[in-house]
Amino acid sequence: MLSISLNTVRTRWTHFVGAFLAVALGVGLTASMGLALAATLDAPQHLKEQDPDAVFTVNAMLATAATVTTFTSVFIVASTFAFAVAQRQREFGLLRTAGATPRQIRTVVVVEALLVGGVAALAGCLLGRLGGPELVAWMIDERLAPSWLTVGDQFWPYQLAFWSGLLVALIGALAASRRASRTSAVEVLRESDVDRRIMTGGRWAFGGLLLAVGVVLLVQKIAADPADLLKRKTYTTQPLLLIGAFALLAPVAVRPFVQLVAWLPSRLPGAIGMLARESASASLRRTAAVAAPVLVSVGLVGSLLGASGTVGAGRADEIRNRTTADYVITASSGGRALPGKVTKAVRAVPGTRSAISASTTVEYLLEGVARVPCPGRVVDPASYAELARLPLVEGSLEKLDDRSIIVNEEWPAAAVGQRVDVWRRDGSKSRLTVAGVLRTGTGSDDMYVTAANAPGATPDRIEVRLEPGADRAAVAAGLREAIRGTGATLASTEQWIAVSLPDTKRENRLAGTVVMGLVVLYTLIALAATMVMATSDRRRDLSVLRLTGATGGQVLQIMVLEALTVVVTGAVLGALVSGVNVLGVWSAVSILAGGAAPLSVPWGAMGLAAAACTVVAVSAAVLSATVVVRRAAQAPRVV
Repeated sequence: MLSISLNTVRTRWTHFVGAFLAVALGVGLTASMGLALAATLDAPQHLKEQDPDAVFTVNAMLATAATVTTFTSVFIVASTFAFAVAQRQREFGLLRTAGATPRQIRTVVVVEALLVGGVAALAGCLLGRLGGPELVAWMIDERLAPSWLTVGDQFWPYQLAFWSGLLVALIGALAASRRASRTSAVEVLRESDVDRRIMTGGRWAFGGLLLAVGVVLLVQKIAADPADLLKRKTYTTQPLLLIGAFALLAPVAVRPFVQLVAWLPSRLPGAIGMLARESASASLRRTAAVAAPVLVSVGLVGSLLGASGTVGAGRADEIRNRTTADYVITASSGGRALPGKVTKAVRAVPGTRSAISASTTVEYLLEGVARVPCPGRVVDPASYAELARLPLVEGSLEKLDDRSIIVNEEWPAAAVGQRVDVWRRDGSKSRLTVAGVLRTGTGSDDMYVTAANAPGATPDRIEVRLEPGADRAAVAAGLREAIRGTGATLASTEQWIAVSLPDTKRENRLAGTVVMGLVVLYTLIALAATMVMATSDRRRDLSVLRLTGATGGQVLQIMVLEALTVVVTGAVLGALVSGVNVLGVWSAVSILAGGAAPLSVPWGAMGLAAAACTVVAVSAAVLSATVVVRRAAQAPRVV
């Protein structure tokens, strides 16, 4: 069996190129991110304490990227191995005819996977050795990582990457080996590539399980804990369940979607459109294997960017609805407070009303066990009530005084008139009366107190509203003059919202770009390899087309149209799973906001991902088909 596996890998290498590249890239990315992560974990403690935010950003970004990359590699490798086995039905039929047992067939497939996976994992480690330092250097250049971060001589990232890559290859081959072992001897008599049964019991079971778990978790979080769906870690990793389910169950929908997508081309004059449609519909394994990277790419881009955009839009809308201010003045990025002369000068600008506030934190006792910190604002109720529109479900801002507090619905005392113990920033304890209850919301300020309950808090924000009839240009000039030379920043309300939201911060945008870039690059390379593997095995089909009178150009047209059909099918399925994931996040934001929240759908990003897949798939199909057609033309014809 070992000699058979070695000969197969050597002579039919095109069947394994997709799996090889998928494993090698996955291992390379894992090793690169592992080396960068090891650099932060093994750094001296005093350096970590110098840049705690940067270290946290690096670790969070690498953990997210590793999770998404691992998910992608598992499904791409499994899909590629399944397709490679499906292409070799006649070969396995010959082995069965020669007396091979199902166990021996399984052994052949597993040994092939170990050979390909082992070599690919070694190649991936070499890629990681080159990519790790480059990744760290890029993060330092983009100010994502501290300048002292360097890749050391740690060996465990290579071990982790190698064995995880080999494990992924083995997992992908095990499912395929079971299908191969069920091949009967009569498969050698098949002359048609029509797939009669592509959905196995294991695929139905695992795909259905992922779909059920994904839907149940999504619905459960929307109903019981919608705030959890707004966390970056949740809306980045949870969509993977539904994307995996769609990828596994895609063959069920491939045929009708292909028929729908190719309906118009099949109606064009000539047989090219009809042949492309029927070829894609008949060979469902090939179509599903090529569509899988497209589905994963478009689905991940749409789900992650759509969820992030929807959460950001919801938070921006909530902040916007909480104030009637036209301008917001904030302290400089390095400052902690606005100078006293700024507050006086701003108040003196004619034609304006202003509200000065400060940030603070108080702690409350949760379930009598732990003290939980809650961020909020220190306000003057009289002036702040003129500019604020707090989402109060009970009580009012005007009733806030030195003996009371405004809390949100998550507090243990969430009813007007109830008493609650709080610990102020200086550690002192006070019992306050609830004057108002805020809707939980999407994560904005969750608590309001007066200055008496925030010792040491200094003003860091001034919200300014124009009086009716005031000249906007004159007011803006007066405000700029009031803050001149103080380091304070003047911005319109919309500008302030855009800058202050966590999802719009440069570091988070770059981190998201890294994750998306890695996923798209990975799937594009896997798509190209799978397309080459699929086309190289179609020598007989293309030869028959040439024998029936089709020119070389017409054969290439059929291949291009078929590739376009499959890519569009995968993109549509990816857009559907993106819609489910984004609508789930939108529902959670709407519940927390108390009304319909803005919905962000990244049509442009999904379109770019689909366009990139189209270019890669068509190019790979044309190049590989050209080689196959030329070889077929040079081979002697058998009549």
